[in-house]
Amino acid sequence: MKRFIFLLTVTILLLSSVCLLAAEPVKPGPRDRCPVCGMFVAPYPAWIAQIEFNDGSRVFFDGAKDMFKFYLNLPAEGEGHSRKTIAGIYVTEYYSAKAAAADTLLYVVGSDVLGPMGKELIPVAGKKAAQTFARDHAGRTILTFDQVTKKILAGL
Repeated sequence: MKRFIFLLTVTILLLSSVCLLAAEPVKPGPRDRCPVCGMFVAPYPAWIAQIEFNDGSRVFFDGAKDMFKFYLNLPAEGEGHSRKTIAGIYVTEYYSAKAAAADTLLYVVGSDVLGPMGKELIPVAGKKAAQTFARDHAGRTILTFDQVTKKILAGL
């Protein structure tokens, strides 16, 4: 009985560890390309964004703008990859240069800070930081994740 409880405990701990490792940002490899523009993304660590799917696959982007273009064109559900099969979305926060869950950040539109592909949505953590960034870099608008639309992206 003790052996059974021990094995059960080990199994639960291993499964918990696997679940904790899922849907976490990882660094892209040197050959990973943005599916929207085709750029290699590894040379731009301050701009990397990524979407991980439930099957463990992920796609990397050279900035939040291209990640949103890809995301907004995914079907809501269906066969293959869809919004319903997303395990996590991450972007690199501007000030910390660390990956963060995309839906926890704000996005400054229209600033004078350019990404690898020119005009970019700038991911910033917190309202005060976003307001400061917008003021310091001529940002026009501050948006939440859900407020980013195809029309806004087309204006960049």
